[in-house]
Amino acid sequence: MAHNFTDDDCYEKDFNSWMYLETYYISPSGHVQDENYMSFVLQNLVKAFSNVHFLIGGKMELGFTDGNCYEKKFDSRIYLETYYASPLGNPMENDFLPFVLKNLVKVFSRGSRFHTLLEIGCGPCLHCALCAMEHVEELVLSDYASNNRQEIEQWLQNDPRAFDWSPIAKFVCELEGNREKWPEKEKKLRDSIKQILKCDVHQNNPLYPVELEPVDCLMTSLCLEAACKDKVAYCTAVRNVTSLLKPGGKLIMISVLNETFYTVDKYKFSCLKLDQAFLEKTLKEAGYEIEQSEMFIAPKTVNTTSDCEAAIFLVARKSVLS
Repeated sequence: MAHNFTDDDCYEKDFNSWMYLETYYISPSGHVQDENYMSFVLQNLVKAFSNVHFLIGGKMELGFTDGNCYEKKFDSRIYLETYYASPLGNPMENDFLPFVLKNLVKVFSRGSRFHTLLEIGCGPCLHCALCAMEHVEELVLSDYASNNRQEIEQWLQNDPRAFDWSPIAKFVCELEGNREKWPEKEKKLRDSIKQILKCDVHQNNPLYPVELEPVDCLMTSLCLEAACKDKVAYCTAVRNVTSLLKPGGKLIMISVLNETFYTVDKYKFSCLKLDQAFLEKTLKEAGYEIEQSEMFIAPKTVNTTSDCEAAIFLVARKSVLS
């Protein structure tokens, strides 16, 4: 027997809202004859909103992904495979990784040597350390997420399951003038890394409870803008990490500009939207003199990995009066 179409008038006259709710929504399992349909809906809604989006001025914004989110959701290996499997980086990023590697090699090839270099927020990555290691006596790496630190520990221990950094090691050696020295470079890097510490840039001492003597070179790449919810928190984080650098010490910073998210395994991680003017002003207020600034402009092509508009490579010196 066919049912007649129930139009809007029918809903106005005959639909009993209270009875509908009691029939289908009295329990999170829903109606017994719906075979857990309500549970299916609720579970998928929670998954869909696990990155918490909300509307501001009609524009969809990504909720802040904090340290706990990185511990639970960030897949270090997929991140490496997505962005660092080749020295050319992810094709959607249009030579961003070569831009970083070339500028790092140039900076460290100018003759300066450092006793200790501290990298803040290294993630599971070793590309910055590979560029720096010939010019430092000791390297200290740090990151908030335990899974990131474990990835580096695996590589240090020559674990066969570790991520393969040899393509990037070869590229760095080629930039330095001898591609064939990459096995030696990897061995020297393993010997140079003295500590892998947990860091939290929101703490006055980001390495607490470890008390590290101030270092003569501080490096951070794509960290603070991911770790900070707003500009106030960002400025505080800059001051916190600056406390780890000696007066007169060198800061090397790589930051994305006007980015609000990046993806790892289709999961979106938030990024604080910053422009060049704000970044340089923040560093100057923290007691730095900017010595070098290089820009990378992201081509306006389809990019599903992030909404980055540009990136900046900065070298600055901390005031001797700080």
